Amino acid sequence: MLKWFILAGSLTLTALADQISKHWIIANLDVYETRQPLPPLAPFFQLTRSSNTGAAFGILPMAGDAFLVIALLIIAGLLWYFREAPVDGRLAPVAIGLVIGGAAGNVLDRLQHGHVVDFIHYQIPDVISNVSNLADHAIVLGVLLVISESFWRDYRDRRIQDLGANADSPA
Repeated sequence: MLKWFILAGSLTLTALADQISKHWIIANLDVYETRQPLPPLAPFFQLTRSSNTGAAFGILPMAGDAFLVIALLIIAGLLWYFREAPVDGRLAPVAIGLVIGGAAGNVLDRLQHGHVVDFIHYQIPDVISNVSNLADHAIVLGVLLVISESFWRDYRDRRIQDLGANADSPA
């Protein structure tokens, strides 16, 4: 039961932070308007409001409806998976909440606006420029945490197995 409470909290906080930040951006910036909240970081970090009809970080801009359906299927699949997730997993509820909350935040945008509101503008001059949002970052962080926990669980299980095998062997 605790894992569901943690999942719900993580999911809710992620979706709320995402939607609140996007509402602030919509109220304070016109589309393609840029602000530099930290002037010393201006060449690398800015706030630039943009519309994204594609996937995370602007990938495949013409497939918005398909990504709406995919996001809903991912949410359903993660909830199904979470039912079976090990209870001892410490990061799984938070991580999966980040992914579902991020996906839900972008789904809400697509339903409300017909596109996802992006505003976090990172760039390395003459190399890359990318505009994303808190939901995108939550999804990436959640996936990285799930992978990290999976590696940790595998490592722990191998260590336990090795210790058990060493205890059974004669000295």
